[in-house]
Amino acid sequence: MENSTGKGKAKRTISNLLITLAFGLFYYYNKLFAINLQDPAFYTFVLMLSAVYCFLSILTQGLFKAESGRELWQSVKTHCAVPVIICAILAAIFVVGSLLSSPIIRAGAYRNLLTVEQGDFATEVKQISFSQIPMLDEASAMKLGDKKMGELADIVSQFEVADDYTQINYNGRPVRVTPLYYSDLFKWMTNRGKGLPAYIIIDMVSQDTQVVRLTEGMKYTTKEYLFRNVDRHLRINYPTYIFDNPNFEIDDEGTPYWVCPRIVKKIGLFGGTDINGAVLMNAINGDCTYYSAEEVPDWVDRVYSASLIMKQYDYYGMYQNGWFNSFIGQRGVTISSNGYNYIAKDGCVYMYTGITSVVSDNSNIGFILTNQRTKETKYYPCAGAQETSAMSSAEGIVQYMDYVATFPLLLNISNQPTYFMALKDSGGLVKMYAMVNVQQYQLVASGTTVAECERNYVNLISESNLGGGQDTNETAVTGTIADIRTAVIDGNTNVFVKLDTDDYYYIISVADAKLAAVLSVGDKVKITPSADEGELRSAYNIERVN
Repeated sequence: MENSTGKGKAKRTISNLLITLAFGLFYYYNKLFAINLQDPAFYTFVLMLSAVYCFLSILTQGLFKAESGRELWQSVKTHCAVPVIICAILAAIFVVGSLLSSPIIRAGAYRNLLTVEQGDFATEVKQISFSQIPMLDEASAMKLGDKKMGELADIVSQFEVADDYTQINYNGRPVRVTPLYYSDLFKWMTNRGKGLPAYIIIDMVSQDTQVVRLTEGMKYTTKEYLFRNVDRHLRINYPTYIFDNPNFEIDDEGTPYWVCPRIVKKIGLFGGTDINGAVLMNAINGDCTYYSAEEVPDWVDRVYSASLIMKQYDYYGMYQNGWFNSFIGQRGVTISSNGYNYIAKDGCVYMYTGITSVVSDNSNIGFILTNQRTKETKYYPCAGAQETSAMSSAEGIVQYMDYVATFPLLLNISNQPTYFMALKDSGGLVKMYAMVNVQQYQLVASGTTVAECERNYVNLISESNLGGGQDTNETAVTGTIADIRTAVIDGNTNVFVKLDTDDYYYIISVADAKLAAVLSVGDKVKITPSADEGELRSAYNIERVN
């Protein structure tokens, strides 16, 4: 009789364990947490498994029918002791780990998460070519991507454009890239065998939108439902790693990848979120390779997210003089401003954000540029207006048109820190550009082209007391016209002039220099160029010389 009873208890225990295991697998499949004591979701998982097992034990052992509370308690201790002990141990680890991760006792460690070096704006932030200045923000890029997708009659009914437009540096140009995804579950079932057929590249300067069709489709995406889902594929291959959100990028040959930064906690058990390398997943075949922070290939542009960089800077700025000072006294406390943007520099993508005092005074005291692959960060002291004030100032000069300014970039224009932004109409299309002086944000210039905007801005600061500006006599070039062509762009007549001493063309608007319309090959001229570079370079003016 006792033997039969023992066998019955063993069967019930095995059955309870199997049901608990099935529940755990289902939960793990959907939540995809890391099996890691630094992941809070792991503690939730163990707690839930213990609760399920204890409930099943109480239910199957008939403990709900116990005649007294004491009898129930004795049975619970007998059948649920192991999961309760496990939960108690993990709870203790969680509490102690949280305390050891607290900024109250580890303020110095939080401050040192980000190394910030001071730089010199005039010498280190060079005036860049117009071909490197992003003219679009993410919202405008999304509109262009959706428009381009609507033109593709052969695939538009099956796929849509994903909304994660990653800004990268591709072949020396700032672009945003995004994959397609399946329109719905049924389209996924129909097309998953071949995968996603293309991705979209949007040139942030020229606004050219290109659909890159793949000879072999992308099988691994964030929109997959089963094991080819990027997050699920990562979890199977790296069960103990904690990952940040994957970014879609392409290498120098145009092969699509998912860049999956690996998160580590450097302070206590849960504090000091940082990145330690990344897993690169080939979006076509799912091949994964982990690279440490020092080994990440140069073509990768985004390992550290903007939000993580700003959070680490806030720790750096807040805890310079300890945790208590960040609340009481606040001596020397600084934080990042409320926005950020990206700029191409030295073949990499840098995140820009302003730095302001913790006291709300609507002004910045400087800004930082951070390499998003290496986290190298430079701080440039530069007192002036906050980005939102500059945006309002830019919108003010075209208020009769109701244009909206994008979040600005900080550029060096004639050795002056300058906010540059696009002005969009109600439909989200870029119509004009504006430049606002950081130190004196009442100095604002606009133009329908970047070259026109820069010319107006340079003239404006030359007339001010800033001491900047551009000496046109020093920058002008003289030569004989070797080739001249004319084209109408956006309703404006433009003349393309090539001098006998150059292998590139200057672009001059007839509206800016009417003489350009009557020049011909063989004429000797003096051209006032912008700071642009490349095969096509903007110019302000052209004059005949004897």
